[in-house]
Amino acid sequence: MASSIFIQTSFPSKSVNKFLNTHFIPSFKLPVSLSFKPRTTMPKRVSVRAGLIEPDGGKLVDLHVAEPEQELKKREAALLPRVKLTKIDLQWVHVLSEGWASPLTGFMKESEFLQTLHFNSLRLDDGSFVNMSVPIVLAIDDSQKERIGESNSVALVDSDDQPVAILSNIEIYKHPKEERIARTWGTTAPGLPYVEETVTNAGNWLIGGDLQVIEPIKYHDGLDRFRLSPVQLRQEFERRNADAVFAFQLRNPVHNGHALLMTDTRRRLLEMGYKNPILLLHPLGGYTKADDVPLTWRMKQHEKVLEDGVLDPETTVVSIFPSPMHYAGPTEVQWHAKARINAGANFYIVGRDPAGMGHPVEKRDLYDADHGKKVLSMAPGLERLNILPFRVAAYDKTQGKMAFFDPSRAQDFLFISGTKMRTLAKNKENPPDGFMCPGGWKVLVEYYDSLTYSDNGRIPEAVRA
Repeated sequence: MASSIFIQTSFPSKSVNKFLNTHFIPSFKLPVSLSFKPRTTMPKRVSVRAGLIEPDGGKLVDLHVAEPEQELKKREAALLPRVKLTKIDLQWVHVLSEGWASPLTGFMKESEFLQTLHFNSLRLDDGSFVNMSVPIVLAIDDSQKERIGESNSVALVDSDDQPVAILSNIEIYKHPKEERIARTWGTTAPGLPYVEETVTNAGNWLIGGDLQVIEPIKYHDGLDRFRLSPVQLRQEFERRNADAVFAFQLRNPVHNGHALLMTDTRRRLLEMGYKNPILLLHPLGGYTKADDVPLTWRMKQHEKVLEDGVLDPETTVVSIFPSPMHYAGPTEVQWHAKARINAGANFYIVGRDPAGMGHPVEKRDLYDADHGKKVLSMAPGLERLNILPFRVAAYDKTQGKMAFFDPSRAQDFLFISGTKMRTLAKNKENPPDGFMCPGGWKVLVEYYDSLTYSDNGRIPEAVRA
């Protein structure tokens, strides 16, 4: 279920308001104790030149330790109580460190956590809102809490006990799991992938504070070159002289229906008067559920899409969004929108059931398919956001290619679901010509073939990134 967003640009002569009605959320007064305040340890700030949409809070947060201080921080970390990070915790450290969650400067303290759960936003000292719809928190158990004791700082270490970051000015508070699950996912039904992976068996406490990341997070999986930070993306957009950036998030292989939507979006932006709209093709690179195509295979497939000329490399930037996936529907799509604003995107297309999934117990979708785009038009802190709904594309049998669905001749169209696509690939059957570029389809077949080898006791050959 791919999604993207259209955010209102700062260029008033090229308004996109005509495409939708945007609802403004009236402000409301929070007690000072609950407002989002800059933390004691001030992070480095990165100036952003005019021309791209401003990040939330006006400045991008950079939580990396300066290189000359890294060894000093490692020695400091060695003397502190330790908290071991899970793989997903490390992905959140990556997200925070690069400013995707600006102006957040570390794992959430309780006031930030509660605002996120109940308001889907953080209120700044000047009274303005920034959107924040998913909790970015770090859980610890009773024994870890006891070891931390009265310490004001802790060292965050990886699976090999190597120091990753220092969390200072810490606050430890109760982890209300049921409330967190209910308010984030809208259900406490069993079988929610992210919940089972990270929440159910997590500790009963949350620890928040100011984050200092000792070295940039690297995965050494052959894909680090695609993991551009918000700063790097903004620099790339400026290098290409982009006057509009439209982001397309996906966690699935790109078929020609996706490509049609992206190329049509660029055409519409050109018609609106923009001279050089740039596409940010931005696959999610953090945790995904077990039946999603793994990132390495998806990236190989995306590269083939560009090689085969389905998308223009001159007007496309391919990068990996490091966030884990919640599958929290309308709640999570706000996070996806907010993060892309920080990366410089001022347009984003929202699709059917963004960030959604099937109900884990019942045979239906967990969320209403239209609620994601409706929520985005009303979300606090996203008032700059305008939505261009995902136009439905299907295979046009009369033209032998993907086209926008025309209900007046519905009989001419063939809808190829994700399930159907997977079945064809597993059986090494080809889809109709024009559904997906041949190189991209070959990658998909190779992936499902590797699963067959694995099921038969053979170890699949690792795909080269």
